[in-house]
Amino acid sequence: MIHSKDNSEHYIWGSQCDSWILKNTRSLSVKQEKMPAGTSEKLHFHKVAEQFFYILKGEAVFYINEEKFLVGQGESISIEPGAKHFISNESNEEIEFLVISNPPTDHDRIEIKE
Repeated sequence: MIHSKDNSEHYIWGSQCDSWILKNTRSLSVKQEKMPAGTSEKLHFHKVAEQFFYILKGEAVFYINEEKFLVGQGESISIEPGAKHFISNESNEEIEFLVISNPPTDHDRIEIKE
């Protein structure tokens, strides 16, 4: 089956951020996500999952272990298990990206209270 945003399960997270589940198996998760300007997720880490983000549109800001990384359209970044991180859209435009997790992050997200 061919997957796209049009025929995949959709959910909203955070402050009106969209996620489409393109693939979800026991070993791999692929999601396409969209974040409006000025939104961000909460600081967290994954005990087991490694994540790979590929920016389709715009520029994302990643905070990983207290370091700041700007990742632009056509660029990617990997996040190792245990790394404290979050993604933020600090621009005036929406951003869109793929997030690929191995294994999926279901039940493997630990939020850090600030």
